[in-house]
Amino acid sequence: MPLPQTPTAVDGGGAAAAAITTPCEAQARTSCQRCHRRKKKCDRALPQCGNCRMARFPCSFLKDDQQTAAYPIAFVRSLEDKVRKLEDELAAVVKDAQAAAHPDTILEDQIMEPSGLEFPVLQAAVDQSPSQVRPITATTTLGDELRLLSLEAAAERHLGSASGISFAKLTQAVLRRLTPDRADFVFHKELEVESTQQLLGGSPVDLLGSSLYHGFDSSTAFHPPFFCGITLSDITDPQPSLVDVQLPPQSHLQHLVDFYFAHSHTLYPIVRRREFEETLGTILSDPQDPAAQSPLWLFRLWMILAIGSTTYCSVALCEESESMLYYNKALGYMEDALGYGDMVALEVIMLQVSYSFFNQLGPNTWFLVGLAARLSVGMGLHTFSSYDALPVDVAEHRKRVFYSVYMMDRVVSTALGRPFALHDDDIDVEPFADADDEDIDATGIRQRNPLQPSTMAVPLHLLRLRQLSSKIVKSVYSNKRNANMSISEREAIIYSLHRELLDWRRSMPFPLPDTHPQVPHLSSNWYDFNYYMQVAMLYRPSPLFPTLDQARVETLGDAAGKAIREAITMHRQQRFAYNWLNLLALFTSTLSLTYATTARPENLAVVLRESKAIETLQLAIELFDTLSVKFSAAKNIRSMIEEIVARYTEIDSQA
Repeated sequence: MPLPQTPTAVDGGGAAAAAITTPCEAQARTSCQRCHRRKKKCDRALPQCGNCRMARFPCSFLKDDQQTAAYPIAFVRSLEDKVRKLEDELAAVVKDAQAAAHPDTILEDQIMEPSGLEFPVLQAAVDQSPSQVRPITATTTLGDELRLLSLEAAAERHLGSASGISFAKLTQAVLRRLTPDRADFVFHKELEVESTQQLLGGSPVDLLGSSLYHGFDSSTAFHPPFFCGITLSDITDPQPSLVDVQLPPQSHLQHLVDFYFAHSHTLYPIVRRREFEETLGTILSDPQDPAAQSPLWLFRLWMILAIGSTTYCSVALCEESESMLYYNKALGYMEDALGYGDMVALEVIMLQVSYSFFNQLGPNTWFLVGLAARLSVGMGLHTFSSYDALPVDVAEHRKRVFYSVYMMDRVVSTALGRPFALHDDDIDVEPFADADDEDIDATGIRQRNPLQPSTMAVPLHLLRLRQLSSKIVKSVYSNKRNANMSISEREAIIYSLHRELLDWRRSMPFPLPDTHPQVPHLSSNWYDFNYYMQVAMLYRPSPLFPTLDQARVETLGDAAGKAIREAITMHRQQRFAYNWLNLLALFTSTLSLTYATTARPENLAVVLRESKAIETLQLAIELFDTLSVKFSAAKNIRSMIEEIVARYTEIDSQA
């Protein structure tokens, strides 16, 4: 979106001019030219930055029509409201003028005018003295919060039943039990009026947008940047500073590479580790080697550094300037890398998906996953016949890539409640082998000691979880499949899926690879967390079981509470990933626990004591308090939970 060309005062009236402020309704992607030259931190506010405004200097943003910017959704919607209001006012003026010119047509207009249409009206603010100024209080609902949380995280528009949006609305309705007159339980968010940036940034619509990480350095000032003091305002600057960026010291580079292969590679084995490490050694030892000049290998290297950095920061809660710098450096080689063929193009897209799970700087995750899925289907990677003439090592790598796309598709589509891009019925290729790169060559796979599982045992086990998640979505959340089923048939589906989840949890790889103490999925708690998340998804109200009996409600509450407790355990072990996927997972777990607690027909005070719901929700508050360091929406969620806990505590104390 080009910069707004709004005229701004840059000279004139002394103190009055200095007092002029422009609400930070949008942020440019890069620093202005003046701040860049002066090595000053630029807030990138539009239509001119704060430094230039204070200095009464013409900001380069005012004349720049090539710059792009991020506009909060709340700001765009406010503009839409203003346009509608102005259109209404204009229509009224035109109508009055026409009535004055043609009084005989008034009666006809009244007959033809449709009734019952309501348009939003902006209420004028009441004048208040400074002592009367109070924080602006906005009301929200659980459904509003989940919708904004999901859409801002990964995509736009549609949310399906599996996303939990209908369940959030149901939970909102159940909370009427907590109000004396059974009226709606309304959440109130206090938004500071002093700063427009805080007002917009405190809204859930600001969650995970590209503007979030541009301001992340100020919100985590207690964590020094990893990379030479570079701040976020310098990262996406198109000036030669990005071109001059060099590889970090070898010890730090090795730390990021090791963390990538310990973390992301055991989730989505996209890159051949042995080949990458050999090429990296060549690049470091001989910068003139052809590999050191290859756009493909340079893209891989910088993307792996970016992913390694952002995944580490998601656990350690350090600021993201380094990973964003590496990501933008990698993008400089992307176009040339795409020319290496379809498999390379697929790898390029998937590395960006892997990055987007932890940092929303680039294109949205939904779009990238869909692109990768369609490219893989176009190459025939979903059919076994495509692998017949390939060497074994090449075939195994392609299977890893394809099933990584599959797992990414299941994660994002389930979170948003959308149809899968890859359908299980269309896939007939078997999963990749439980073998590391050194055990695979062009002719076959060397048998490994069964007492020493390979690192591929982890992503294979996760693949089974994603396949189970796919079955839950199709069997439980499909309206067409469930329309004519009897109660016994529905119960059999739930029982079968719950049994498969139990088998999955009990067959966890053991021992898990001990490659890094802060990788979440190399801990048994992570598998417990995901097991209870899937059980909660299985038992919450759905098209298969729109209404729940008491036993199912209790199972739902138990699973949701245990998911929160497993998350707090990982949080205190410093191996919990603070990314948007876990933020959404924790919110839906909190919704499930709140629903299961409030919907039970017994005396609520007794339920609260037996289920320990208050204590568990207080643990959730602790988690969202930490997540609020990165995600502004977590502050709103924390406040909502605090209101529920306060009401629960009041009910408990009165019993």
